[in-house]
Amino acid sequence: MKSLINIMDLSVAEIDELISVANDIIKNPLKYREACKYKTLATLFFEPSTRTRLSFESAMIELGGSVLGFSEASSSSAAKGESVGDTVKVVGGYADIIAMRHPKEGAPLVASLKSDVPIINAGDGGHFHPTQTLTDLLTIKSEKGSLDNLTIGFCGDLKYGRTVHSLIAAMSRYKNINLVLISPKELMLPDYVKEEYIKGSEMSVYETASLEEAMPKLDVLYMTRIQRERFKNLDDYERLKDSYILTLDKLNSAKEDMIILHPLPRVNEISTAVDEDKRAAYFRQARNGKFIRMALILKLLNEKEGSPKVLQNYNNAVILDKACKNHNCITTTEQEIKNAFYKNADEDFYRCAYCDNKLED
Repeated sequence: MKSLINIMDLSVAEIDELISVANDIIKNPLKYREACKYKTLATLFFEPSTRTRLSFESAMIELGGSVLGFSEASSSSAAKGESVGDTVKVVGGYADIIAMRHPKEGAPLVASLKSDVPIINAGDGGHFHPTQTLTDLLTIKSEKGSLDNLTIGFCGDLKYGRTVHSLIAAMSRYKNINLVLISPKELMLPDYVKEEYIKGSEMSVYETASLEEAMPKLDVLYMTRIQRERFKNLDDYERLKDSYILTLDKLNSAKEDMIILHPLPRVNEISTAVDEDKRAAYFRQARNGKFIRMALILKLLNEKEGSPKVLQNYNNAVILDKACKNHNCITTTEQEIKNAFYKNADEDFYRCAYCDNKLED
């Protein structure tokens, strides 16, 4: 059964199909009211969430299905030490499809290897968030008319921002894409994202610490929150948390048809005064999340039994007698999973197949 762990598990044709179905759902909601009748979605959220969890639950309910699950690890058997693999084995007996959020990078991948039902990665640590990326792609296509020929600025936390990593991966397959990466040096885009998705692609990349410098060039501005929960050292968070704050005056140099996206929640990185600007698309973006998740649930439930699992990088991994040193990798807590690593064609070192971290000698 096919799962969605990384946005690259989907082909461009499949993404186009999902966007088309989502648009049809928007236009003809009654047509889909019983599409998932007698089907159940389990939402396993080991990490707090509002928009993503409720978006999944709303999507399944509007498809005529039912929902069960939990919204924090403390209310699950994980608090007793149960493994991710055992959890999904059990829950797969109660549900037809599972959406999982987990603070450990690679957890949904491990779940997909153990599960008898499709797994949807609803965010794993600072790694990936493919359904947010589908939401972003639907919004960009709806607002700009195309996913080609765009200059996209990513601003804020590019190091831990899983939504940024996933969207950059997705955009690597479209034409004439220019990336402007706006961050302090401490929160720059990780090397594995650059190596895996930017190097060898046709995207151009410009890095800067100045939002004001970048603003006039942008067709899309993707703002992100500096995420307190990703920092081991809270002093670092306090020093960086106010690095970028988007205000109305900073939009004076922006294009009239630029759009502003944000995966939400925001703290103070976008002034509420910006909400009334026609370029502010982030609440429309949040609403789109329900429709694209409806399309994805339909797709995964309609996949034929026995369809291959397309798991980026893991399929080409080798087992080594070494351990990943990333403290946030799922291998640090799931003791019985194999230490799997892969090599990119142009790299002479291995990366962890679960979290993509470089294997240290």
